[in-house]
Amino acid sequence: MNIRKILIILFLFTISVLTIFNFARYKNYADDEYIDYVDSNNLYTLKYSKNMHIDKSLKNIRTVIYDKNTKIEIYHDDFKNSINSPTAYINYSNKFANNKNHIIELDKNLKINNIKVHLLKWRREKLSKLKNDKNYYVSAEFIKNENEVYTIIIKSSKPFEHPRDYMKIISSFKILDGSSHLKTFEALKNRNLNEETMLFYEKYFSENKELKWGIFEKNAPKSLDFLNSLEKKLDYNFKFLVSYQSFSSKSFPMDEILNAYNDDRYVLLTLQTMYLDKQDNPSAMYDILNGKYDDFLNDYAKKIKKFNHPIMFRLNNEMNGDWCTYSSYYYSKDTDIFKEVYKYVYKIFEFNEVDNVLWVWNPHDVSFPDFKWNNCLNYYPGDEYVDIIGLTGYNAGTYYEGEKWRNFNEIYIPLYNEYIKNFNKPFMITEFGCNSVGGDKVKWMDEMFRNIKYFKNIKVAIWWNGIDWDSNMNPARVYRLDENEDTINAFKEGLKKYR
Repeated sequence: MNIRKILIILFLFTISVLTIFNFARYKNYADDEYIDYVDSNNLYTLKYSKNMHIDKSLKNIRTVIYDKNTKIEIYHDDFKNSINSPTAYINYSNKFANNKNHIIELDKNLKINNIKVHLLKWRREKLSKLKNDKNYYVSAEFIKNENEVYTIIIKSSKPFEHPRDYMKIISSFKILDGSSHLKTFEALKNRNLNEETMLFYEKYFSENKELKWGIFEKNAPKSLDFLNSLEKKLDYNFKFLVSYQSFSSKSFPMDEILNAYNDDRYVLLTLQTMYLDKQDNPSAMYDILNGKYDDFLNDYAKKIKKFNHPIMFRLNNEMNGDWCTYSSYYYSKDTDIFKEVYKYVYKIFEFNEVDNVLWVWNPHDVSFPDFKWNNCLNYYPGDEYVDIIGLTGYNAGTYYEGEKWRNFNEIYIPLYNEYIKNFNKPFMITEFGCNSVGGDKVKWMDEMFRNIKYFKNIKVAIWWNGIDWDSNMNPARVYRLDENEDTINAFKEGLKKYR
């Protein structure tokens, strides 16, 4: 064998070794150094280097994943009810490419994971006064549908030497299905409940259960006489009732709750940590965390324990409304105060070994004031403290200036879609209703019954059968389903399939 052949063999051998080494190194780089990031709020997932950090401080606007030399930004835009579209968005967003300062290296349309994607790669000169300038870019715009587009922008202080440097991230991007995302409820995962309460949950709140109905009627559950007469007209028996309590209440309403239970009904017990009868205490939340109400809360927990049957317990509902004196509007705009009070009461119940309570967390559908610091998600105490997510949205009508008539879908489609992105729990409409001022209440009821069946996570819906009065004690919002014969008949027709 001559020298030339030996050199060729050695050269090919060297190339093979280097190829195998590089392949092994890349495989390790791809498989071992990347982990999955799942955004359950915006419904997507992608891979990123495990050495990078995540910044979700502006999660309603973007997520940032970064290290010293690289920054990944992910955005989700929804142009529903807008003149914009994903195509217009992509065209307008990339007009900068016409600027002579930007050198376009790649501009193409392709499909990734069966999604249409526009891929753009470019660079510019480094800026001398900017430390560690990230002047190398790649963006990928994923068109989900005619309204929605996801954008990934990758910035680097170093050139992308190989497509895999950015395609590993971009090609890992997948859009999650909102309906299949919530595969199972996990509300009771680590809860120590007695057998009857567990069976109650399984009967009414497990994933495959159909919608059941409840009602707030001001005399019930203390007296069931009027409710019984109303149910006779409707030919329907409401399984769930609502009771309101505050610190002005003497103690746990044992007789009322027993009265409901003995009539085969269950109570959504609502404790609002304030005074009634125009004696609201704007310091109550601070007072709780200073131990002022420990005796009341311990006694309350012990009596719930003594009752020993299932109770749905709702603490400080509609906390994102400034009409509630336990809202952070009254407490330094600090939603942590609410969460700490919620957890404090939870732990008192836990200390007293209460094992017959399902915890219901329940904001209002619209925040007042509608500022980011008052967003309802800021009040969520954590999955371990919540068993059921409460939904509350009323069609308040037009009695007061500035209010508008809202149909059922207008209220509950955005509310439901927002919650199902954030919570892996069963839902219940804890209270809702339609005013008769400003529109056709019968038509509203008909539409509600036609559409509520499509909200599969809602297991219980409770109609608030009452009236909101104005300052002169005139009826402002008439939510009564028995307002007249037409509304009674409309509700009776809607309930037929739920008998």
